[in-house]
Amino acid sequence: MQLPGISEIFHRPQIPERVERFHYAFKNGNWQPVQADTSEVAMPEVFSLMSWNIDFQRPLENERMKTALHYLVTSSLRGGRTTIIMFNEMVVSDLQLIQQEPWVQEGYFVTDLTGENWTSRYGTCILIPNTLPVKNVFRVPYLKTNMGRDVLFVDVALPGDKTLRIGSTHLESLRSYPPLRPAQLKTAADFMKQASAGIVGGDLNAIEDFDKTLHLQNDLKDAYLETGGQEDAEEGATWGQMVTKMERARYGLGRLDKILYCGGLATDGFRTFGMDVVLEGEAGRRLVGEYFGGLEKAWVTDHLGIMADFRVTLG
Repeated sequence: MQLPGISEIFHRPQIPERVERFHYAFKNGNWQPVQADTSEVAMPEVFSLMSWNIDFQRPLENERMKTALHYLVTSSLRGGRTTIIMFNEMVVSDLQLIQQEPWVQEGYFVTDLTGENWTSRYGTCILIPNTLPVKNVFRVPYLKTNMGRDVLFVDVALPGDKTLRIGSTHLESLRSYPPLRPAQLKTAADFMKQASAGIVGGDLNAIEDFDKTLHLQNDLKDAYLETGGQEDAEEGATWGQMVTKMERARYGLGRLDKILYCGGLATDGFRTFGMDVVLEGEAGRRLVGEYFGGLEKAWVTDHLGIMADFRVTLG
């Protein structure tokens, strides 16, 4: 094992640092980096945000991602409403499939074309409607992580030189001692509060009792709870319905995925989506047969997606 040198030790960041990134638009048959938008394009006062974790471990990743994307465009995206889409557990082939989708090429910026910005073999990606005035895209690597986790932010211009900051994250999985998720969410929340309004969503891996109050400790609101959802209610669960019987018996159902927000925003609705999205035909039979532990159905992922409707309340 090679030990770090003295200069490396002393130059390690002691506070979270933002790493600037590009976003990309499809022009003239290619995906190209986009400069920051300094125009007076207006962010709509109402918009939706959705997040979905597509399990990177299940077999037939290409077939599963194609099915998930088809489901989004045919069943979940609401015509006429600005919708930001966030993905967790993307692998490089998922990014390639996203880029090939005509509806993505026509209507969205994407934050990642390759996995070069990730520090593990899977990561996050955001699709931003290309009508929105994007000011910045950046990542903040978490200082405390054993899995290379970070938060990906997109800044969108609001009237009056204000900013809506939208973040996608995948907090540390499983249990750790000491816990790592509290420090990770605090980092995300600190950056959210630097903007006029902030959102962070994704697989927050809320599997322990302390996870239930992390949003309160960071002065954030939980979109599910703010719209009448009850903690520990079965209808709020986002994980456990589409796993093996063994996993369900061991871990039960859980609300692992959340959308949290702060600042000049209000939420008018929250829902889950993606229940029983499956591979059909031979691909479905292969998935059921090849997955360790055995699946009851050929589910494309183990998580439900989550979607919240927002309203900008800044004067």
